[in-house]
Amino acid sequence: MPKPRILYLPTRSHTDLVFQPETFKLLLESFEVKVNDRGEDYTTEQVAREIEHYDGLVTGWGTPPLDGSVFERAKKLRIIAHSAGSVKYMLSKDVVRRYVVPMGICVFSANEAIAYNVAESTIGYMIMASRRFMEHALAVRHKKAWRDPSIPWNGQFLSGSSVGVVGASKVGRHVIRLLKPFDVKIFVYDPYLPELEAEKLGVTKAGLDEVFSRCDILTIHAPSTEETFHMVGERQLALMKDGALLVNTSRGSVIDHQALLAKCREGRIRVVLDVTDPEPLPPDSPLRLLENVIITPHISGAGYYGYHKIGSSTLQALLDFFAGRKVEGEVSFQNYDVLA
Repeated sequence: MPKPRILYLPTRSHTDLVFQPETFKLLLESFEVKVNDRGEDYTTEQVAREIEHYDGLVTGWGTPPLDGSVFERAKKLRIIAHSAGSVKYMLSKDVVRRYVVPMGICVFSANEAIAYNVAESTIGYMIMASRRFMEHALAVRHKKAWRDPSIPWNGQFLSGSSVGVVGASKVGRHVIRLLKPFDVKIFVYDPYLPELEAEKLGVTKAGLDEVFSRCDILTIHAPSTEETFHMVGERQLALMKDGALLVNTSRGSVIDHQALLAKCREGRIRVVLDVTDPEPLPPDSPLRLLENVIITPHISGAGYYGYHKIGSSTLQALLDFFAGRKVEGEVSFQNYDVLA
């Protein structure tokens, strides 16, 4: 029986980033793969010219939008395995409606792989910022101080706190899993999270305002959509407890940055931003100068562990699909608008 034919679009740099050598070798052994050896990303027109004879398509960062010209020639295409995160930039709502769903094409996304890295970073930010590790370390280095009296050294840290999770996304669920050993109370705002699922996760569902008013630490894991644009604004920030901590590793647009700046200037709350709006923040942004705001340059998703899981999960998706098994990570297009 002939092996399924796979058109592999990512460049060598992408391959080296997400595939361990043994994983990529197994991909090449399991399928008849045409590898991108051109040293640059495909264009939409190039994909359309080559797609006709392939059963599967591997995409990644740098893959162009796939439009009707691609799918009208993709007579054999049965699966798109995306070795990256969101597929929305690549597959428009119209393309999904007109081609992907009617043609029965399975679309896999490796977005959960990055979720492991982001969740780890989120927990790290919670501990670092609540315990003020950065301030203490800088005081020792620059002020030659030992336990600088201007920096609190005791307080409500992560253990035993109330933590609010905004968005029970894949990242949000991994954060919930990692929080369990810290004996925290977890409140979740997510209008798409069923009560039964919340019970299974061991969390309490709550409204957005309630989450912001009750919790010592808040972490944002909502996608960037029309519905979530500036979802966290002046009202929610005003409800935060004195000394509460807000962490955002999702998308900057979820928080109204003008309202955030005003609230941070009061000095009443602490904030960690790995994502901003705009991104990067302009060099003269006042947020960069506030001592109660820690900003990192969108690095929470980095890490060999999660990146290599992208490659291994992409391979597994292809193996499972062509063996007739359920594909873990298959994208559901039932509600396209709320996809990350």
